[in-house]
Amino acid sequence: MKIPESVEQGIEYVKRGKIVLIYDAADREGETDFVMHASAVTPQDVAYYRNEGGGLICVAIHPLAADKLGLPLISDILRNATGEFFPLRRMVEEKGDLSYDKRSSFSLWVNHRDTFTGITDRDRALTIKKTGEAVENVLNGKSCDFHTEFRTPGHVSILKAADSLLDERRGQTELSVVLALLAGISPAMVICEMLDTESGAALSKADAITFASERDTVFIEGKEIVEAYQSIRSLRYK
Repeated sequence: MKIPESVEQGIEYVKRGKIVLIYDAADREGETDFVMHASAVTPQDVAYYRNEGGGLICVAIHPLAADKLGLPLISDILRNATGEFFPLRRMVEEKGDLSYDKRSSFSLWVNHRDTFTGITDRDRALTIKKTGEAVENVLNGKSCDFHTEFRTPGHVSILKAADSLLDERRGQTELSVVLALLAGISPAMVICEMLDTESGAALSKADAITFASERDTVFIEGKEIVEAYQSIRSLRYK
């Protein structure tokens, strides 16, 4: 199967540690996200994300890595709350709560233990890079005591991709992880929604395409990554 040209370009960009833009779908969130490899992020990249993107800066990771690192979905943690925390169960998303999907991908919010406040560009870059390293290590059979190296609560949100990836869910989490698999890099990607400062809504698809053309980056349709996904079913981790 031939991989769409935009995906091929995106693969080359993320392999070189550069940012690409991924649009999920009009019938989903209708959002475009900045996406780059977690292990390549710098404090300057974090500043770029918050200034030019404006959304939430998260690290999307492969479900197998999340399991090996002991990182469940936060919704599963809250569903199992007992005792004085039992009322928290009522806060967990239920069927029909989300208009764009069946569930969210949030796991834990973390800071690396070598950070200070955790929120500065330098601190977040460190937490993101170390998360990327942890994912790469556990997927290559190395040990990683994530619970000792990181603390929670923190300032970087970890997103756990669906177990069956795009067969199960087609959010930015899964799209970015699959792009990493296509590129042959460890499946830990930094993502951030692009917001429109004038309207307060998500940046329109047209404006995101214009942004990509003016900033020498690549705009990728989610459906193109779904199409390319058919070619990676025999790769590692899947």
